[in-house]
Amino acid sequence: MTMNNTRTIGNIGERIALNFLLKNGYKILERNFRVKFGEIDIIALIDHTIVFIEVKSRSNNKYGFPYESVNYKKQQKIIRVAQNYIKIKNIKECQYRFDIIEVYLNSSEKINHIVNAFWT
Repeated sequence: MTMNNTRTIGNIGERIALNFLLKNGYKILERNFRVKFGEIDIIALIDHTIVFIEVKSRSNNKYGFPYESVNYKKQQKIIRVAQNYIKIKNIKECQYRFDIIEVYLNSSEKINHIVNAFWT
């Protein structure tokens, strides 16, 4: 798979995840929030909770389930970016969590939303 193809699959998956979140009552705060050392795909708000969401898309399971690619090192990077977001936005006293949304792009689109996928 080429990098371009991987990026295309990622972009499609993020759009599907975004629509899923909107349909389920989430308010989107940011998309592709970047700081110099990392990025968070989607930052959303629901029930007074800020949700930092990593979207992983696959067209097949040849390389394992999408969530498996969010290993400890990747989780630590996401947590660091989230801490920066909270600091930059000067957010005080908030509840937050880290979710993973798996998007399967084969014959039928399937979404698996893993709430509280990992913790700080």
